[in-house]
Amino acid sequence: MIDRSPGAASVKQLSDGAFGYVQPDGSWFINNCGFVDADGHAVLIDTCATERRTRALLSAVGDAVGPVTTLVNTHHHSDHTNGNYLVGGATVVGHRKTRETLLADGIQRYEGVFTDSDWGNLELRVPDLVFDDTVTLYAGHTRIDLVHPGHAAHTTNDVLVWLPDQRVLYAGDLVFNGGSPFALMGSVAGWRAALNVIRELDPAVILPGHGPACGLEAVDAVDDYLEFVQRAAETGKAAGRSPLEQAKATDLGGFAKLTEQERLAGNLHRAYAELDGAQWGAPLDLVAPLKDMLAWNGGPIRCFS
Repeated sequence: MIDRSPGAASVKQLSDGAFGYVQPDGSWFINNCGFVDADGHAVLIDTCATERRTRALLSAVGDAVGPVTTLVNTHHHSDHTNGNYLVGGATVVGHRKTRETLLADGIQRYEGVFTDSDWGNLELRVPDLVFDDTVTLYAGHTRIDLVHPGHAAHTTNDVLVWLPDQRVLYAGDLVFNGGSPFALMGSVAGWRAALNVIRELDPAVILPGHGPACGLEAVDAVDDYLEFVQRAAETGKAAGRSPLEQAKATDLGGFAKLTEQERLAGNLHRAYAELDGAQWGAPLDLVAPLKDMLAWNGGPIRCFS
């Protein structure tokens, strides 16, 4: 039995002064966070989906380093931002579109889609300081480069958090390690292009948004999956199948070992749109893809957040 409780999370040292907060098993809304020692206080990378998980995160960071004075969001998704409001007087930094999307969408609980979530009390807090392309901040003497890949990928507002001296990369959800990548709110093709940005950085260690710390082999695995989605979409379009029909007809092969397999149906909606000429990150109506994911799953999706 996998322990997915907040108490199962652990702090992993990735390099001098750089840490990962890893939550097993990395499934829906159970994300990783990171933090960097800033000489008695901390730069935190992302918060958690629920009140209790974020409180456990902040306790671990305080015990290891000290209070959080700066918080960086890697993108707008709720498992990385719902706990922002609990980070006291910290300055929240994020991409301009992260702020805009959070203000437009508010707190998302996806009622009827996921079951068993214990959200707790949640309040919306958006980035105070925004940027468009790149910006550099410092945690003590540690340089931290925040890099937007320049286009949509996992979302429209992904941010890579790169420590060039340590060669540590906090990848957010541009890297999943063990779970199915999810491109519905971004771009399948754009995500593949963004992976080349990671390859050019050549990190020694990557903390993915979900799953254990890894190296560039996980980047290649994400790329292989996204290429698989593109080929499945091409096959489905040629056969006149809907995204759900194609998802049901697709043999996952080696990708059957990944968790959250229902994401294939959502990913095919995005890949179909791109085959029809949609720009990377163009808005899609999410109702049909979410319904297809539920249909593929046979009902509401179990969530352990």
